[in-house]
Amino acid sequence: MSFSSSKASVVNQRYELQKISDVEFRIDPSARPGMNVPVTIYANDSLITKMQTDRTIGQAVNVSFLPGVKKHVLVLPDGHEGYGFPIGGVAATDFEKGVISPGGVGYDINCGVRLIRTNLMEKDVRPRVKELVKEMFRAVPSGLGSFGALNLSTSELDRVLSEGVKWAVASGYGVSKDLEFCEENGNMKHSDSSKVSGEAKKRGAKSLGTLGSGNHFVEVETINQILDPEAAKAFGIENRGQVCVLLHTGSRGLGHQVCSDYLRIVEANSGNFKISLPDRELACAPAGSREAENYRLAMGSALNYAWTNRQVITQNIRRAFERVFHMSASDLQMDLVYDVAHNICKVEEHEIDFGNPKKKAKVFVHRKGATRAFPKGNEAVTMAYRNVGQPVLIPGSMGTASWVLLGQAKSMEASFGSTAHGAGRMMSRGAAIRTYPYEQIRHELESRGIVLEAASKKGAVEEAPGAYKDVDMIAEVSDKVGIATKVVRLTPMAVVKG
Repeated sequence: MSFSSSKASVVNQRYELQKISDVEFRIDPSARPGMNVPVTIYANDSLITKMQTDRTIGQAVNVSFLPGVKKHVLVLPDGHEGYGFPIGGVAATDFEKGVISPGGVGYDINCGVRLIRTNLMEKDVRPRVKELVKEMFRAVPSGLGSFGALNLSTSELDRVLSEGVKWAVASGYGVSKDLEFCEENGNMKHSDSSKVSGEAKKRGAKSLGTLGSGNHFVEVETINQILDPEAAKAFGIENRGQVCVLLHTGSRGLGHQVCSDYLRIVEANSGNFKISLPDRELACAPAGSREAENYRLAMGSALNYAWTNRQVITQNIRRAFERVFHMSASDLQMDLVYDVAHNICKVEEHEIDFGNPKKKAKVFVHRKGATRAFPKGNEAVTMAYRNVGQPVLIPGSMGTASWVLLGQAKSMEASFGSTAHGAGRMMSRGAAIRTYPYEQIRHELESRGIVLEAASKKGAVEEAPGAYKDVDMIAEVSDKVGIATKVVRLTPMAVVKG
């Protein structure tokens, strides 16, 4: 595998953008020698302007060099620069002749979001919100290097890496129907814990049930708007002011180590692959190779760890509510609405040519900061929602709105069944620290009735609302493109921050 030595100039190169519509832009393969497919960007004028100020678009162009890449490389409206792939990037590579790139999944494997509904209303929770937040903060350890109450033996950790949420439910963390409302039922069967390094397992043994740092959070939300009452009702959401809980975290240090391990392995063996790429961060392994298959098995194990992590946290959140409201989680109807993964690579069948819906092929779909958005009737959607479509959860930044969207049929032809995963950063964490004093952030949240509990002041400042794009704009673009449409808007009452 060979790499371009002029990475900086290449990724910052300006490309001619064809404006297809108010929310779609395209770069043709003729824009740069070596591109295999076009790049499609779903954004409005404001979002595309921001993408042109950093490496987002250049990174997407680089992804189009991957062997076996199909149809087009996508940048979703929350797109911003990342490692190798842009965050908010999607690419599908041929199952037999393509490649798998760890950078197309990222370090936080299966960073994801889940939504828990309740039968409580804002008027019930508002008088106790400070007590509730403190109880949740105690129940869900957070912050960099945080450790949870679980200290897993080697055999138990191997079961987590193999069984996912099934292990959690069998161990008393949740109820059996929780599995139905997780992507893949919370268990990626293509996994093998023996492909996970000892260092990764060491990092994961004491972190299960913890929130971590960065943009991870638990928020107590109220339903602010209902735009699709039929879909909302199917998801158990029927009233403005209804209280829900939004949880965002991933595979913690275990997933980070899996990514680090296999990036090194892929690069160390790159000389055998004879692949020329413009960016070292796109290091990849050919489909079917030992390196690609071992990565997939280790990644599957990390996926299972992340789903289990969110499941354990969910049950601890339920217990926190029980202690504050002196009612059982069952009586509070604290049901899981859905759990979706962000950073993932999966084998799926998709249309691989424009305008030819009958031509489908098996591909490796890399979703890097992107959410699956499957429509009604799709067999991968749980039976409870199959007549409606898959819920899509798009969290905002700290203190701003979040959204529930609905997967649509157009996503299958336009975006490999994908849409945005969040608001997307506007500025780096360092820039946020230089721009926003902690006390200013806390004061602004309190003035809007939002209670904040943070593991560290620095962590809270890095995730300042102003450091992110407007999540309403992200949801609007997705809706206008037609890949996922707006159902419910949520606003926070309280934030527990990693």
